[in-house]
Formats: sequence, C-alpha cells, structure tokens
Amino acid sequence: MESLHDERQRQELMRFFKTGPGEYGEGDKFLGLKVPQTRQVVKLVGRDLPLGEVPELLMSRWHEVRLCGLLIMVARFEKLATKRLMNDEHAISGRDEIMRMYLHHAEQANNWDLVDLSAPKILGTWLLLPTRLGDKQAIVDELAGSSNLWRQRMSMVCTWKTSQQGDPSWCLRYAEWHLHHPHDLMHKAVGWMLREMGKRCSMDLLRQFLDRHVHEMPRTALRYAIEKMSPDERHHWLNA
Repeated sequence: MESLHDERQRQELMRFFKTGPGEYGEGDKFLGLKVPQTRQVVKLVGRDLPLGEVPELLMSRWHEVRLCGLLIMVARFEKLATKRLMNDEHAISGRDEIMRMYLHHAEQANNWDLVDLSAPKILGTWLLLPTRLGDKQAIVDELAGSSNLWRQRMSMVCTWKTSQQGDPSWCLRYAEWHLHHPHDLMHKAVGWMLREMGKRCSMDLLRQFLDRHVHEMPRTALRYAIEKMSPDERHHWLNA
C-alpha cells in the first residue's frame, strides 16, 4: 500500500477528511489511495491473511491501511453470515471473534468513512444473527454512551442494516439517543438513518418521529431525514 503513495491525491484527501488543527480528523495521515485501490489490496491478500494479523493494520498510522484492515474484517464476516451459516456454531464463533476485534479496536475507525464502510456490515449484520456475546442492545448502548465520536457514530450507522431488513426499532432508539448530540457528523448520521428507515420500513413511522421531535431536531438532521419527501412535505417540516 505504501508503494501506491500518491502525493497529489494525499493532499486532496487530507482536505476532504478535515485533518487540520481543530478539525474532526486532526492529525490523520493518508497515503493518497482511492477506495477501489484499497479494495483491490483486500481482494489480493485478505483471504489468506490470518485474522490475528488484522490488528496490525488497524493500528497503522495510515488511514487507508486501517480501512484495509476493516474491509478484510467485513469480507470475513460476510462469508460467515450467509443464510446457510446463520445458525452454524463454527460460524457464530467466527462472527463473534470478528465482533470482539471490531469493538476492541473501534476507535481506530477514526473518521466517518471508516465507520460507514464497516459498521453496517459488521455490527449491523451481527444484530440480525445469533450470537454468544450477550445482550446486543447493551453492547450498542455502550457504544452510544461512549465519549468517543466514532463509537457513537457506529451505534447510529449500524442501524442502516437493521432497517434494510425491516426492523425500525434500532434506528428509532439511537436517533432519539443522539438527537441532541453537539457534532454535525452525528446530525448527518441521525438524519441519514431516519431517511433510510422511512424508505425501508415505514414513512409513517418517520412522520411520527418527526411529529414528536421536529421542534428540537438540529436543522441538518431534519434536512437529511426529509430529503426523499415531496417538495411540499419537505416545506411543511422545515417550517414546522
């Protein structure tokens, strides 16, 4: 991955992911790889790399190398999460091992892209499957209650997967939990997940949520939540 270094792209990524002093990605370091390049590395080496070596990637100073480690975990998890293996004891054990590793190193997913490319496919899928790790809600609540922005975003963005499968309860729980979060990145995540919940589960549920909370929602969260509504309905909620 270091051999693929691209200085011009590196500078662009550092600006895009807000790595300057006081910004949310302060100090993050980039090689200048595009996501398809990282995915190609995952395809080349991910299958044979021992899972025990993935934390070395997750602890890398390079953003793209951490992404590579996360995408290897996603690929391994998805192979163990097929319908055929849903209740297979070996698969359950393998999924739980990946989940433990993901939670242990959660703060290494320290930008929104790292969270968004991993949380729905690992944590979100895990919520839908048998596990031996204990109370699922308690585990996500611990992420939501963390003081770390990226763990908090995981608790919200993971609900994309549960909503896709027709379960709105996770989204509604953590949208309310994070409704008054001070950071714009969480406002965007809350609104985005509400929009997806409405699209995948029930627009009536989304409207009920808005009825209860529209007067206290951050403007950004509201705009994201109503993005796919008709112009007239968007106007109604924005003026509520």
